[in-house]
Amino acid sequence: VTMSQTFPFKRKHAVGAEKWYEKIRMSYSGQFQNSLTSKQNVFFKKSLIKDWRNGMKHSVPISATFPLLTYINVTPSISLTDRMYTQKVRRQWDPAAAAEVADTTYSFYNVWDFNASISLDTKIYGFWQPLGFLGKKVKMIRHVLTPTVSFSGAPDFSSSFFGYYGTYSYTDQQGNTQQKKYSYFPSALYGVPGAGRSGTVSVSLANNLEMKVKSDNDSIGEKKISLIENFSVSQSYNFAADSLNWSNINTSILLRLTRQFNLNLSATWDVYTYQLNSAGNPVRVNIPRWKAGKGLGRLSSTGTSFSYTINNDTFKKKKDKDGKNTSGNNPPNNSGENWDDEDDDTGSKGNGKGHDDLVLTPEGYVPWEVPWSVSFNYSVSYSYGAFNKKKMEYDGKITQNLSLSGNIRPTKNWEFSASCSYNFDMKKIAYMNLNISRDLHCFTMRASVIPVGPYKSYNFHISVKSALLSDLKYDKRSSYSNGVKWY
Repeated sequence: VTMSQTFPFKRKHAVGAEKWYEKIRMSYSGQFQNSLTSKQNVFFKKSLIKDWRNGMKHSVPISATFPLLTYINVTPSISLTDRMYTQKVRRQWDPAAAAEVADTTYSFYNVWDFNASISLDTKIYGFWQPLGFLGKKVKMIRHVLTPTVSFSGAPDFSSSFFGYYGTYSYTDQQGNTQQKKYSYFPSALYGVPGAGRSGTVSVSLANNLEMKVKSDNDSIGEKKISLIENFSVSQSYNFAADSLNWSNINTSILLRLTRQFNLNLSATWDVYTYQLNSAGNPVRVNIPRWKAGKGLGRLSSTGTSFSYTINNDTFKKKKDKDGKNTSGNNPPNNSGENWDDEDDDTGSKGNGKGHDDLVLTPEGYVPWEVPWSVSFNYSVSYSYGAFNKKKMEYDGKITQNLSLSGNIRPTKNWEFSASCSYNFDMKKIAYMNLNISRDLHCFTMRASVIPVGPYKSYNFHISVKSALLSDLKYDKRSSYSNGVKWY
């Protein structure tokens, strides 16, 4: 159940300026779920409270935006979450059995939590007009900076004040007394509030760079060109953490190179150093890179992808620009001549509509069109690879992937499609899938085959289209028991 964002305190007939409380907005979302796994003969004998796994969850985000000193926007917000369960598990240590014992009680329990935050943001505009000797083509360059600072925090919901966690003492194998903290709702559908306090300050800076140039078309005059659509940098600091308080530096950039092609690139920069533990494995230590003289951060992951699709319309548009007519946009034949004076297979009379409303070219021929499309996708990513013990750093690893997919429909009833991907590390085709389908009027038939890779297989399927006869079908699949060998 969801409720869209609303302003509960806004006046229906406002008089005068808007009040501060009218800016408060809120929304609601609720979930309810029951699940049970049981044998059929005892399914309806199970207890709804004791045997069913059930729960409810309510989420209410509340926020508002107020102006501060004219140019700064302040947005306080609070998010409330309430969970409702019917089971609670208490645990304790049994010294005689030297084991943990549990006691389950059944009632109605509310498990709620909240987190609050406040953010401040503004926009800073900078304009630069190029010098005259650089030419008069560029009229103005505009740089927009959007800095944002936000504070968020939440209390420790594992404290005894809230009553969501319990503790008990036990004796370990060495004979020492230990304390163990556990949750009263271990298998709850929607979990429990996290343990430990949180208090974080986050800083981000977004950039936008555009320029206004003189257009060659006098009717347009001037036009805007995006140099950098968005370039953002963000980082946070957790005051409540015992160590590793700084988060990684996150950056992203979006460039609009053409109207159809954008470059979107994100990167994460590691700000801490690594050491080897007693087992010889690398672990992250609480020594920032700038304190160790290794710079502000090291690139740990990045990647991007490029995709492009061509089809019939790609070339039609090109012809239309050249002023040439295409067969797909020809007007119907209005010469008054009928294809057939008698009833055709579909029971229709003449008028040129006896064969699925055929559309003719100006020369009187039926246009032959075969819908098809081909898609190319290339992705490249960089991430941490093996750990270099000499440098005490992870070596970089580049992963590339190229995939192609396409389909063609030579007739309205036949369709062929295929897809494949190439593994640059193994230098061979990693996956390939070939499909063919046929519309048999009341039936549909499909066949697919994977000829290469570890998942070599084939599949044949024919079934009735009607949903009432969906069980009337035939399937033939390959399996290891078939003894099929591929050469």
